[in-house]
Amino acid sequence: MISRILRIFLTVVLMYTVLPYILTSVLGLGVTKQRKKSGKIAITFDDGPNPIYTPLVLDVLKKYDVQATFFVHGSKAAMHPELLLRMQREGHLIGIHNYVHRANWLMSPWGVKKQLDQSSKIIEGITGTKPIYYRPPWGLVNLFYPTLLKDYKIILWSVMARDWKSVGGSERIKNELLTKIKKGDIILLHDNGETIGADLDAPQNTIKALDEVLHELVPKGYQFCRVDE
Repeated sequence: MISRILRIFLTVVLMYTVLPYILTSVLGLGVTKQRKKSGKIAITFDDGPNPIYTPLVLDVLKKYDVQATFFVHGSKAAMHPELLLRMQREGHLIGIHNYVHRANWLMSPWGVKKQLDQSSKIIEGITGTKPIYYRPPWGLVNLFYPTLLKDYKIILWSVMARDWKSVGGSERIKNELLTKIKKGDIILLHDNGETIGADLDAPQNTIKALDEVLHELVPKGYQFCRVDE
């Protein structure tokens, strides 16, 4: 009896977590990971805004006249509305990365919806624009993610440089990006190092690498854009 209950429990857990992972991260159903037919590259940032690092990221982007997408936490947006206003003023797109950095696997469907709606209300209250782009923390959705698609567009990524860790410094991040980047990619970077598993000082390496990558690629004619472009 106990083993049967355990089997049922494990089946439910797998259906709630692993199945949607296969559908989205592997098969790309209902999400956007890249746009192969696009001639542009989308740079995206997760986990902010951060009062120290986000302004520096914005400075680099402005230096090269590049627009990007920031997937922000609703809780952090509420604490730093001036950074969202700067993002908007400089032409960047603002999306949602949950109210706090909590995996959707660990929340009920209505819990996820609450995080999204709460964050959306905060962002719209600051910018006057309702966000419709969403990146779930760690790229993980649960079985009920299709219910979100009526109101939100889920954005994953095709390139990441493990920039949440400091090991290897900016040179490692730069080399990974230059090796992997191709037209149509969506690049995942971070402007905050306060999340679980990240190094607090990691974003400083990301900023330096970003500057060097754009310095090399922009003169070569590479075009960068927001995910909605």
